[in-house]
Amino acid sequence: MPAFKTLDHLTDITGKRVLVRVDLNVPVADGKVTDKTRIERVAPTILELSKKGAKVILLAHFGRPKGEPVADMSLSLITSAVEEVLGNSIHFAAEAIGAPAAEAVAKMQNGDVLLLENTRFHKGEEKNDADFVAELAKNGDIYVNDAFSAAHRAHASTEGLARHLPAYAGRTMQAELEALEKGLGAPARPVVAIVGGAKVSSKIDLLMNLVKKVDALVIGGGMANTFLAARGTNVGKSLCEHDLAETAKQIMIEAATAGCAIVLPEDGVVAREFKANADNEIVDINAIPEDAMVLDVGPKSVEAIKGWISRAETLVWNGPLGAFEIAPFDKATVAAAQHAAECTRNGKLVSVAGGGDTVAALNHAGVTADFTYISTAGGAFLEWMEGKVLPGVAILNEQK
Repeated sequence: MPAFKTLDHLTDITGKRVLVRVDLNVPVADGKVTDKTRIERVAPTILELSKKGAKVILLAHFGRPKGEPVADMSLSLITSAVEEVLGNSIHFAAEAIGAPAAEAVAKMQNGDVLLLENTRFHKGEEKNDADFVAELAKNGDIYVNDAFSAAHRAHASTEGLARHLPAYAGRTMQAELEALEKGLGAPARPVVAIVGGAKVSSKIDLLMNLVKKVDALVIGGGMANTFLAARGTNVGKSLCEHDLAETAKQIMIEAATAGCAIVLPEDGVVAREFKANADNEIVDINAIPEDAMVLDVGPKSVEAIKGWISRAETLVWNGPLGAFEIAPFDKATVAAAQHAAECTRNGKLVSVAGGGDTVAALNHAGVTADFTYISTAGGAFLEWMEGKVLPGVAILNEQK
């Protein structure tokens, strides 16, 4: 049983006013939503509550208006996209609190869905102000949090409301937490983590936490160069944070103490310029030319990584292995991702991935449907991987 209450614990909710915190912070261009993924993720919770006869009142933020109304950050811009995904019409209130919100809620019929205006139009949202929380709570009987992606923030609509109303996890929050528990909480072993991306500096906490929890840590992307340089390898003109050599050494020492294997590239694909289809060659990692930069891990390294994935029972992935945005430096990421997908399809692997670049890289590899779980949560996913307490999750556990 999860350590929090879910929609399974909600029985007779006909006519109940359910405040549902969702993530509708979607990309918009020329007045159109360009990616509906986040809306699609919360649709099952909204539709389930609506079918059970609840009055479903959606709380969400959009952009960073810094506590003031901003016309182009109004949630009215995305109501049609929400309707399209739900297959139902919804109502909109031009305020999150006060008379406009109360009047819109009072008019609701059982099963209706109402979207309140951007909670961040009020300074009390990000401050988790008690008076603002109380105003939000006036419009609800029950609170459901379905926004894991905002769970690392102790805001009024993500944490404060759970202290005022009976609190439950929505289906997306539940799925995310159950997947993460399988990934690092209580995983089947061996556990292999793949961490890539440009810089070690943005992932120090992440790496320090992972080496204590996984059996092998595969390091790729630009950050691998920092580890190689710390080990004494000449990385030529590659992206490298030479000033973090001591940090990289400390992470390797922590890994050795914890019995975690650090897997670094054995060969690399190098080029003299950073552009698509630049002239390139495969070199041994100890023979990087002075005037070249490593833009992807090489085929020998890919085979080693695939070997680690094959031995794993659980894979946690954050960050690409190379400059996957430009061909042909996407080959390693695609090959490793497709191998992980195959192992997952065959029932041999639990694969959990997340982080912005990671989702884009796995989409590029065409494997997102085959991974056990792919988190779209960004910052919250990274903070979870770093071993940090997420306020929006902690409060749900407390309320159980």
